[in-house]
Amino acid sequence: MTSQQTSDKIWPVVIIGTGFGGQSAAVNLIKRGINDFLMLERRDFMGGTWCQNSYPGAAVDVQSPLYSLSFEPYPWSQMFAEQDELAEYTNHVIDKYGLREKTRVNHNVAQVVWHEDTATWQIEITGGPTITARVLINSSGPLSTPKIPDTPGREHFTGAQFHTNDWHHDVEHRDKRVAIVGSGASAAQVIPAIAPEVGHLHVFQRTPHWVMPRPDRKFGPFTRWLLGFTPIYKLLRGVLYLGLESRIVGFKYSRAMLNLVAQKKAEKHLAKQVPDDTLRAKLTPDFTIGCKRIILSNTLYPALMRDNVTLHDSDDGIDHVTPSGIVTKQGHAIDLDVLVWSTGYDATDGMISYPVVGRDGQTLADFWADYPRAYLGTTIPDFPNLFIVTGPNTGIGHTSAIFMIEAQMDYIMACVERVINDRDVQQIEVTGGAEARYTEHVHDEMTRTVWHDGGCNSWYKSRSGRVVAMFPGFTFMFRRMARNFKERDHETA
Repeated sequence: MTSQQTSDKIWPVVIIGTGFGGQSAAVNLIKRGINDFLMLERRDFMGGTWCQNSYPGAAVDVQSPLYSLSFEPYPWSQMFAEQDELAEYTNHVIDKYGLREKTRVNHNVAQVVWHEDTATWQIEITGGPTITARVLINSSGPLSTPKIPDTPGREHFTGAQFHTNDWHHDVEHRDKRVAIVGSGASAAQVIPAIAPEVGHLHVFQRTPHWVMPRPDRKFGPFTRWLLGFTPIYKLLRGVLYLGLESRIVGFKYSRAMLNLVAQKKAEKHLAKQVPDDTLRAKLTPDFTIGCKRIILSNTLYPALMRDNVTLHDSDDGIDHVTPSGIVTKQGHAIDLDVLVWSTGYDATDGMISYPVVGRDGQTLADFWADYPRAYLGTTIPDFPNLFIVTGPNTGIGHTSAIFMIEAQMDYIMACVERVINDRDVQQIEVTGGAEARYTEHVHDEMTRTVWHDGGCNSWYKSRSGRVVAMFPGFTFMFRRMARNFKERDHETA
C-alpha cells in the first residue's frame, strides 16, 4: 500500500501506538468484525514499552500471568518475566493476529485535528501524508516520552549519555566509569545488572524509594505445560488478581494495614540487607510506603553496598555537568565515561506528545491547562470519536496495568460500535456535565489515598499538584463502570 493510497482513504478506525494498549484495541476490533483499521507506530519497530526498553536488568514488576492480555495465555518461564520474554510475547500477539500488515512504522504523529463538516480526524504525519479517520484511538502510552532534566552543562559532556528508555547497546560499560541519575524503578533494575561489570558506578538519588522483596521464581517444564491450559491459566490469574487487588485496602482505607503489611516488611528488608547505618539512613524514605512507586528487588541493596558503587543523596547531587563528568553540590569532581539518565517520563501533563485540536479549534492542551482529565480516563467533551488508552487516572499502584487497559476496551468498543455500525451515528462524545461529575468523583476519592497525602512528590501528580496518574479505588469497580455504558452521559450526531 503506497502513502498516497493511505492518504486518500477514510479509515473507520486509526490506532496510534502498537504496545499492549494498541494491540488490545486492535484485537478487540477484529473480534467484533471490524477489520478495516490502521495502526501507526512512530518507531521503526512495533511493540511499545517492552520492545523499546531493553536496558540491562529490565523486567516486569507484576506477575507475568496477570501482566498479559486475558485473551492470550502464555507459558511464561518465570513469575516476573524479563524484557526479552516480554518482547517475545508482544511479538507473538502481533504476529498471531496479523497486526504487522495493518501497521505503518516510522509514522510519527505531528498533530491531529477534528473536522466537523466530515466528522473525521485528520492525522498529520511528520514528513508524510495526512491520514483520515472516523475514530481515533490513542494508545501511545504515558511512559513513552522520556524526560531528561535541563541540567547545566549536559550538552558539553564528551562521553556517552542516554536515557534508560533508549539504552545504547553499542556503548561499552564494562570496566568504565558510569553514573546513573535516578533511583526509581528502571534504575533499580539497571544498578544490580551493571554494578558487577563497571569499573565504578555513581548513583545519584534525589529521594529514596521503599523497596520490598521480589517473590520471583522460575517455572519448570511441567508448570509451563500447565500454563498452556486456559482454565488453569485463568485460575492462576484470578488468584494473583485477588492477592494484588487487596492491597488497595492499605493504599486507601487502612493506613494501619499498610504499615503492618507493607511498611514493616520494607523496613525489615532494608535493615537485613543494609547493615551500614550511614548508607541505611540515605536509603530510608521519609514518606509513607505507596506514596511513590514501590520497588520490588532482592538485588538493589546488595549492589549499592559494593565497593565499586557510590550513592550520592540529594545533599551531594549534581550541580553541573562538565565535558569530562559531573561536579556535585559539595564540589566533588567525578570523571565519567558513560552518563545514564534514569529520570522517568513526562507521564502526566505530557500524557499525549502531539497537539490535539478538537471542535471549534479547542485544543487538548487548553482543556488540560489545569490538569489532565477525562471521563473514565478515556473520552473528553468537544473531542468526538477520540479515545485515550491509559488516559488520566487510569494508572494503578497495586495490580496489573493491563487489567485497566482491557477494562477501558469495554467502554471504547461500546462507543466504536455505535459509530461504525449505526448508520444514524457519525460521532459520539461524552457530555461536559458527565465528564465534570466523573472527574470530581475521582479527585474526591483520591483525597483518601496514600498517593494524595502520603508525604511525597511523585510522578503520579501533575504540575497542579493533583494526582492524575492513578485510579483511586478497586480496579473491578472501574471495570464495572466501563462496562455499564450510560447513554445519558453521551451525545451522538
